[in-house]
Amino acid sequence: MVVLKSSAEIAQMREAGRIAARALAETIAAVRPGVTTAQLDAVAEKVIRQHGATPSFLGYRPAGSPASLPPFKGSICASVNDEIVHGLPGPRKLREGDIMKIDVGAFYKGFHGDTAWSVPVGAISAQAAELLRVTEQCLYAGIAAARKGNRFGDIGHAIQTLAEGHGFSVIREYTSHGVGRELHEGFSLLNYGEPGTGTLLRPGMTIALEPMINAGGWGTKVKRDLWTVSTIDGKLSAHFEHTIAITDGAAEVLTRLEAGS
Repeated sequence: MVVLKSSAEIAQMREAGRIAARALAETIAAVRPGVTTAQLDAVAEKVIRQHGATPSFLGYRPAGSPASLPPFKGSICASVNDEIVHGLPGPRKLREGDIMKIDVGAFYKGFHGDTAWSVPVGAISAQAAELLRVTEQCLYAGIAAARKGNRFGDIGHAIQTLAEGHGFSVIREYTSHGVGRELHEGFSLLNYGEPGTGTLLRPGMTIALEPMINAGGWGTKVKRDLWTVSTIDGKLSAHFEHTIAITDGAAEVLTRLEAGS
């Protein structure tokens, strides 16, 4: 199901997106060796609440999830190195050479903004730096393909072609998704695919576009905490995300900070 948004609803999502972007930016600024993921979580939550919003992830459980899955205990997803997404913040200290994935959601005036970034912790390896660079490029390649008249497969193909062209792999089990009044709203969008296939892109669609790219194979596993997803082969993974709106022209990024912020 695709939920189309009015211009007024997109304006409200733009506000939520800016709060999420501000929380992400301030959390990134706090990343350094020795800081714990719980401390980063506290930074993000403080910013979100200071702006009159609530953390989208705190207490979250997906619809239809088993009773054994506990509510998410954090305002950010804090995933390190081979962890891909949904990492639980806690006492873990970051170390020089880690790559840290920070995923932030803000719920404001009835709508969610969802954004994520992968950042180096001090000096990182050449391979890790290349993975971050290419994954960020994959995000913007997907955004460039997210135009009225294109299809989901065009977005996935743009991401997949770029990632695999650099020797990396695209995760299959976790996807981009619709976002709006619900954090995961209506549809999933694969980060790989064939051009000209899938759902038609129409103005008013809002998407949390989030390529997840691995240095090794695309297989994943869920850790014992029932939330944290990591690579099967233990190799590095990167994750970048923006909430976007489909328009009559280029997609609008709703989780981008204003110039000068």
